Amino acid sequence: MAEPAYVRIAGEYARRIRAGELPAGTQLPSYAELARQNGVSDIVVRKALELLQSQGLVRSVRRRGIFVADRPNLVRVSPERQMESAERSFENESDQQTVIERDSEQIPATSQLAEALGIPVGEEIKHVITRASEGGRPISISDTYTPLEVADISDAAFLEETIADQMPTAAHAAWLRTTPGDLVKTVHQRFLASDKRIIMVSDVSYPRDRYDAFVFRMSLK
Repeated sequence: MAEPAYVRIAGEYARRIRAGELPAGTQLPSYAELARQNGVSDIVVRKALELLQSQGLVRSVRRRGIFVADRPNLVRVSPERQMESAERSFENESDQQTVIERDSEQIPATSQLAEALGIPVGEEIKHVITRASEGGRPISISDTYTPLEVADISDAAFLEETIADQMPTAAHAAWLRTTPGDLVKTVHQRFLASDKRIIMVSDVSYPRDRYDAFVFRMSLK
């Protein structure tokens, strides 16, 4: 899925803020200046700044402008994250080195996966495991399942997410290095086309202290 201009602009400022290039209290350029610098419309700039505000990175001061927040929070925003690669998402969140590892294979759908994807049991599907680390610390692992006829999620119109604190699977616990009995933050995702056809399901695990908040905007179109 192509990255929208407002996501790109917000991501660039997010990186600069979290890296300390833009200290707390720094005033951002005006809407008009941001639009000129990035070759976009005022509407795109407004959406980028709204995204930064929803992430707790900037604050708006009436009649003065937009300023870097005093205590930027780390917020996982959806579906904006779904429009970025894992590499870009985690780079936007951190000033440390992030490493992404992926394993991909074709597997027959179990009864549970077949029901989730609306396909026959045993039909071949694509399984991708994505692992992310930051400064050497594991910060995320996901299992994603997609029917083979789905090239990517560009046809997705809606995203459903269920978030819970729960025991991780053995593979997720091993990657996140959790202490036996510890809970992790889990996110179960379903990507749906406009005709309600499910085109991808994903299970993601994070350390419970990874994010201060989760923000949701369900429609992807």
